[in-house]
Amino acid sequence: MADAETPRLKGRFTSCELVKREELTDDLVKFWIKPAQDYTFKPGQYCTIGVEGIERPYSISSSPDEENIELFIEIVPVEHGGHLTPLLDHQQVGAEMTLRPRAKGIFVLQPQFKHHIFVGTVTGVVPYISMLRKFLSDPEWPAPADGIAREDYTFHVLEGASYDDEFGYDEELTELAAEHDFIHFYPSVSRPNEERNANWTGAKGRINLLVEDYLEKLGVDPKETCVYACGHPQMIEDVGERMEPTDYNFIEERFWKEEDE
Repeated sequence: MADAETPRLKGRFTSCELVKREELTDDLVKFWIKPAQDYTFKPGQYCTIGVEGIERPYSISSSPDEENIELFIEIVPVEHGGHLTPLLDHQQVGAEMTLRPRAKGIFVLQPQFKHHIFVGTVTGVVPYISMLRKFLSDPEWPAPADGIAREDYTFHVLEGASYDDEFGYDEELTELAAEHDFIHFYPSVSRPNEERNANWTGAKGRINLLVEDYLEKLGVDPKETCVYACGHPQMIEDVGERMEPTDYNFIEERFWKEEDE
């Protein structure tokens, strides 16, 4: 009976092995998976993994140059509507999961713009990590755009979270910002007065409410700037509405849905 109730996957799929996992908090975990077949993707794209016939898409934080695929996943409990992530939370190193053979997504770097404003909440920072790693490891990426030299590019990561321990890549981003004058990291917590944030000394407030002020202080030409948004749907919608009457270019990642976890 149990087998009959397990969803059956349709279409093409392969498998992957969980080779490493790291818990950041009770509901945030990083996975490193090794595909059974060669797997190619563009920085910013997502892969689709599954357990027991249940699949969901997850943006990839690793660069295409890395050996394994790195994911940063929020675990949503069953009682809160979680479907796949409670199963993922029980997967240990060596576990096999399904993997769709092709990465998908059009939320990729827009090389025709000089300035890139990466806005994300918690796991929404993932595609930006992939883009930055690729940019730093591959001097031929991205392909040259008309009138733009590689040294013209600047990257600004604006990441929001409720608590400071939810920043999954803060150490990496802080280090990159210190090493490269074209990379900037601006994290903010939305619940600064709670005990869990007692040691926080950075920016305060929801990141979508801070974007306009950041852009104003930055002073770049809106027509040479692309604002990206990935993460919570309400944040994406708000940033999009704020950018609509401006000359800033705006793109968003929209596959994420609360009920699909």
